Amino acid sequence: MASRKTTVPLLLVLLSLLLEFLIVKAVIIHPHDGYLNKACIEGERKALLEFKHGLEDPSGWLSSWVSADCCKWRGVDCNNQTRNVVKVDLRNRDYLYSKGLGGEISDSLLHLKYLSYLDLSSNDFQGIRIPNFLGSFERLRYLNLSNAKFGGTIPPHLGNLSQLRYLDLNGGYSYYSLTIGIYNLNWLSSLPLLKYLDLGNANLNKATTNWMQPVNMLPSLLELHLSSCEISDFSHYSDSNPFVNLTSLQVIDLSYNNFNTTLPSWLFNITTLRDLYLHHGAIRGPIPHVNLQSLGNLGTLDLSYNGIASEGIELVNGLSICCNNSLEELYLGYNRLSGELPDSLGNFNNLRSLDLSYNSFDGPFPNSIQHLTNLESLYLSRNSLSGPIPVGIGNMRRMKRLDLSLNLMNGTIPNSIGQLRELTELNLDWNSWEGVIFEIHFSNLSKLEYFSLHLSPKTKKQSLRFHVRPEWIPPFNLKYIYISNCDVSPKFPSWLKTQKRLESIVLENVGVSDTIPEWLWKLDINFLVLSRNQLFGKLPKTISFRSSEVLVDLSFNRLVGLLPLWFNVTWLFLGNNLFSGTIPLEIGELTNLKVLDVSGNLLNGIIPTSIGKIKYLSVIDLSNNHLSGKIPKNWNNLHQLYAIDLSKNKLSGGIPDWICSISSRTELTLGDNNLTGELFSSLQNWTQLYSLDLGNNKFSGEMPKWIGERMSSLQRLRLRGNMLSGDIPEQLCSLSDLHILDLALNNFSGAIPQCLGNFTALTSMTLLDIENDDDKTYAWYFDHMDLVVKGQDMGFESILQIVKLIDLSSNNLWGEIPEGITNLLTLGTLNLSQNHLTGKIPQTIGGMQGLETLDLSCNYLSGSIPPSMSLITSLNHLNLSHNLLSGPIPSTNQFSTFNDPSIYEANLGLCGIPLSTNCSTPNDQNHEDDQDDEADRYMTWFFISMGLGFPVGFWAVFGSLALNKSWRHAYFRFIDETIDWLHVFIIVNMVPLKRKIERVRFHG
Repeated sequence: MASRKTTVPLLLVLLSLLLEFLIVKAVIIHPHDGYLNKACIEGERKALLEFKHGLEDPSGWLSSWVSADCCKWRGVDCNNQTRNVVKVDLRNRDYLYSKGLGGEISDSLLHLKYLSYLDLSSNDFQGIRIPNFLGSFERLRYLNLSNAKFGGTIPPHLGNLSQLRYLDLNGGYSYYSLTIGIYNLNWLSSLPLLKYLDLGNANLNKATTNWMQPVNMLPSLLELHLSSCEISDFSHYSDSNPFVNLTSLQVIDLSYNNFNTTLPSWLFNITTLRDLYLHHGAIRGPIPHVNLQSLGNLGTLDLSYNGIASEGIELVNGLSICCNNSLEELYLGYNRLSGELPDSLGNFNNLRSLDLSYNSFDGPFPNSIQHLTNLESLYLSRNSLSGPIPVGIGNMRRMKRLDLSLNLMNGTIPNSIGQLRELTELNLDWNSWEGVIFEIHFSNLSKLEYFSLHLSPKTKKQSLRFHVRPEWIPPFNLKYIYISNCDVSPKFPSWLKTQKRLESIVLENVGVSDTIPEWLWKLDINFLVLSRNQLFGKLPKTISFRSSEVLVDLSFNRLVGLLPLWFNVTWLFLGNNLFSGTIPLEIGELTNLKVLDVSGNLLNGIIPTSIGKIKYLSVIDLSNNHLSGKIPKNWNNLHQLYAIDLSKNKLSGGIPDWICSISSRTELTLGDNNLTGELFSSLQNWTQLYSLDLGNNKFSGEMPKWIGERMSSLQRLRLRGNMLSGDIPEQLCSLSDLHILDLALNNFSGAIPQCLGNFTALTSMTLLDIENDDDKTYAWYFDHMDLVVKGQDMGFESILQIVKLIDLSSNNLWGEIPEGITNLLTLGTLNLSQNHLTGKIPQTIGGMQGLETLDLSCNYLSGSIPPSMSLITSLNHLNLSHNLLSGPIPSTNQFSTFNDPSIYEANLGLCGIPLSTNCSTPNDQNHEDDQDDEADRYMTWFFISMGLGFPVGFWAVFGSLALNKSWRHAYFRFIDETIDWLHVFIIVNMVPLKRKIERVRFHG
């Protein structure tokens, strides 16, 4: 009985323990099952719906916001116990392809009392202000409004978010970001727990408080991002108080500002600093002389795109001691660093990325860099490095990206480069490589995706050639291949057929003389350049490219047949081939076309009017064909057309109105046709035009004054070979950018404008844009113009931007050469020949140091050749013939090389070499002058004597005869006898003379 009594309580205890165990187990296994069936709080659900009602949702992101449980809605998270909404994440993660949310932000969100996380980034709120009420969320720890296109002023109310840890208000690169500003930064000091702050693209320039003061009040801050904030100084605050209270800061991003000063010393005192971004900051030297030991944790340093010079080398040397183990990324590209690459670079044991591109480093590739065995990216492009690639480069086994382009390197490319197994990008462009590239160069490059090997066109074509077997199967699978000015193969490279991932192919001037294989058109490529080879044969009539935007350049080959119709090509270059026939009437169906270049072929017929349907067309070049008829009149829809070249055809009629109606036009080239009419006033709508070529047509009338008043961007004006008349308007002098003015072979009259020396572009040096000349950035339209230089017709293309010419020859201009024209110090060609100019050659002409060609022939210029002309050392073509010049020809400098006497002919007063007329020496001249003076004195007295002697002698003789009769009879008798004697003498002597003449005739 007792045992039973004791057993029952024991069983009850065991059962209770078992039940408790099961309950605990259930709780452990399914701890939240009790809350899963509990919906969100109704008031918060209504608040979210009201918030949704104010939004615009074109992509349907909030389509799930309809069910009863708002905790299951997209972007909404709730507390698992209380079911309060704690997180709203509506970030547009597909912002590249989707517009995202817009509209208004309702203050109904204030009902979300427990909200701790709000993300509305990468949406499109179209410039509305950030609502003030966002500063009322007491529990908010995370706020991200970046790249959401807010505008106005950032509200200081955000300073009430005392629990905030993360604040990202980066405006992004949108129109609205330019209007975001902050006038008061003091509210930042009320966020003591803030760890992440990004105010990028907000204008801090007008803030009443220096940005450093409130930032220095954030001791918990880990990351500071103030890029593109128009900050103009680092901080005067730190200069007066070097102590910086940023004891936890790990990341500083102050890029894209305009500091225009040196680096502050406080930056080097932040011991926790890990990443420092100061690129595009207008920072210059010197670097502060501080102890760099504080930067022992520095992992990333980006000082690219600044004005740092030799002091940057000192910084590298210092960092190689204190950061040799921590530094992983070093970016110093686009500065003014010079000299040889420092050997200290080899001390960065863990360096993964090194960018020293676009500086002025010279000397050989340093051996020390070969010791950077962890290096993954090396960018040394656009320097002056010389010598070969060291063989030891093959030891850098982790290398993924190698760019040595645009240097002065030479020699052979080592086989060891084929040992870089991780290499994905290899760029060796624009050096002077030589030798042979074999298959072994690519033996282990199985991951290679990008390969570029452009040699300079100035390099001998045969200096580098490829030697691979026709059946070679490369280990890689390229996406991009760019090769030019090398000898690849006379046959089209068959190994390209194995590259199934190819997107871009450039084989330019590589010696291929073959037809284009059919398999090439089946590749999924969007960029195909095979120009400047000897490709022949016909093209397929239709091709189906898969990409929506495709570039095809087959120019400068020997392709024949009719023009193809490739409907999804965007940029089509077929110029300088042998295509014939007419332009297809259906060409207007190529609605994707933006650029059409079929210049330099054998096309004939009319220009199809259907081209007017290609509404996205921006460049059309039909020049140098045999096209006839008139320019179509119905191309009114071509609003994006900025470059038109119809030159060197047989077009007639006038310029249609549609050409003049689009103000965005920048280049118009209609020269060398049979166009007629006047330059009507509607042309003045071309306010952005910078090149106008209407030369060698039949345009008439006067040159309008508005060319100089409205076309302020005009750089090149060619109107030669027309029938234009009237004065040259002085308004042309307002075109400060004009560097080519060709008005030759017209009927212009009047004086040359005195203001002609005001062309600013002809007074300063213009450098050739090597970037565009050397780089493979593709130009949609290549500027070209035919000019008469050094007496010859010459075509200019790549150097057209530096050609400086004024040609006013073969007109009816009169008056003197303006003195101001000698202000054009960099003018290269001046041709004023075949006019009616008078006066003297300006004495200050010697200041035109850029002058290479000077033609003043066939005028009425007088005086001597100015001695200062011998100072023009660049002068190599001169013509002063057919003028009234006199005096000695200069014999020093360039004049000693002008040995052709024809350049001085028909100047009767000129003397000296190379003319046969010698000039007197100064001593002879003085002696002759003395003799001339003495002769003048004798002649003076001679004429005085004659003046007095003639009347005295006359009256002495004839007065005596008149007064004395016997003398008068005796005188006349003497005259009669003398006449009779002469008559008898002639008769007697004429008879023998006559007989002698007859004998001579008979015997002859």
